[in-house]
Amino acid sequence: MEKLFPVADGHCDFLYGMVERGYELGAPKKDQAIRLDKLIEGGVKLQFFAAWIDMQLDKNPLNQCMGMIDAYYRMLEQHPTLTPLTKDFDINGERIAAVLTVEGGEAIEATVSNLRILHRLGVRAMTLTWNDVNRLAYPAAKRTRKGLTQLGREVIAEMCRLGIAVDLAHLGDPGIDDVLEIATRPVFSSHTNARALCDAPRCMKDEHIREIAKRGGVIGVNFYHKQLAEDGMATVDDVIRHLAHYIEVGGVGCAALGSDFDGMNRYIEGLETSAGYPLIAERLLRLGLTDENVYDVMFGNLYRYILEFV
Repeated sequence: MEKLFPVADGHCDFLYGMVERGYELGAPKKDQAIRLDKLIEGGVKLQFFAAWIDMQLDKNPLNQCMGMIDAYYRMLEQHPTLTPLTKDFDINGERIAAVLTVEGGEAIEATVSNLRILHRLGVRAMTLTWNDVNRLAYPAAKRTRKGLTQLGREVIAEMCRLGIAVDLAHLGDPGIDDVLEIATRPVFSSHTNARALCDAPRCMKDEHIREIAKRGGVIGVNFYHKQLAEDGMATVDDVIRHLAHYIEVGGVGCAALGSDFDGMNRYIEGLETSAGYPLIAERLLRLGLTDENVYDVMFGNLYRYILEFV
């Protein structure tokens, strides 16, 4: 039987599912990945919940974000097993810590005061983009030579001042360069894989991995098959390859997990839900990592990083 390590997962899209698809943590729908019983079974002790802004919806971005923040707090009320992460969280207790994040800077509607309100509502990390160009930055999906706008630079400065972690996931290479130039706090990427192993624009270059690691940031490997293997036929071993690459390039302290559960329509065999996390830990041990190193990759690195923002 696999050894159960605590797990920190840097990204899921469950809140969007709650609002748009009627997902419920304790009474899951058939296609739902984030489920309370599976979180417990897999040893998850820290789960990031993203409010993903869907620009295809006929709802303005801030309203979308508020609806998902409301869903987040309703979820916490309905399920006391979950609790907002605090500096005195007991990882040996029965509860699961939750962190509220935003995926897509469209949420602030180009207004820095909205960013400050989101911080007051509990948001502790935000990506500047998803796959669309917006008023803040240019995304990886567009393969552009453009990075942050002037407003984007102002938003980064205010995020660093407030204590909202800058999430580089979905940002294009020039935007990552811009953030690394101006950020005054460590930055992270919640759900991004290694470009050296899968040549997709959403995956990260080695030079960025090194720089994020050098500054005390972390990068969470996601489970999306098109960003794990170029032929799309991904397995758990591909997750291990990307984690091992992060460890090789940036050191063991930068490698983390960011599943992207409920953000895809096809899952890796064995990683359909959070219950599959012990498979990853078991393979990391088989790779030759110590118990301490596996603990850090599965939980400690992301946990220590985000504690600076709560």
